[in-house]
Amino acid sequence: MAQPQSFKNHTRFDPAFHFFILPVLLLNLILAIYATIHRWPSFPHMHLWWIVMSVVLFVMAGVFRGYALKNQDRLIRLEEQLRLADLLSEDQLGLIDALTVDQYVGLRFASDTEVAALAQRAVTENLDRKQIKQAIINWRPDNQRI
Repeated sequence: MAQPQSFKNHTRFDPAFHFFILPVLLLNLILAIYATIHRWPSFPHMHLWWIVMSVVLFVMAGVFRGYALKNQDRLIRLEEQLRLADLLSEDQLGLIDALTVDQYVGLRFASDTEVAALAQRAVTENLDRKQIKQAIINWRPDNQRI
C-alpha cells in the first residue's frame, strides 16, 4: 500500500515528460552541437539550423509545461476559493480576496479543520506555498496534480 501523502513525499514527476521528452530533447541538442563541431565545413547552415531548432524544441517543452502548471494553479485557486467560501466564518470571508495564487496552491493540502486558521496565518504572515505546506498538520492529499 502506498504511503499517505505528506510534505516530504507530495512532489510528483510525469514520467513521459521528465524521463522521456526532456532527456530526448537534451540529447538532440547535444548531438546537434557535436555534429556541428565535428562536421563544420560540410553544410554549415544546416548544422546551425539544427542547433537553433533543438533549442526551440527544448524551450517549447518548457513553455508548454509552464502553461499546464499555470492552468492547474488557476483551477486550484478556483477550487480553494469555493472551499474557503464554505468553510470560513462571515468575518473571515475577506481572506479569499487577500490570498495569492501561490498561497492557494499551498492551502490545497490543508484539511477542512485547519484551512481557516492557516489561511489567516498565510495572509497576516505573508507565507509562501512551501511555508504553508510545512505548517499543515492534517494533510489532505492531492493526487491529481503533476
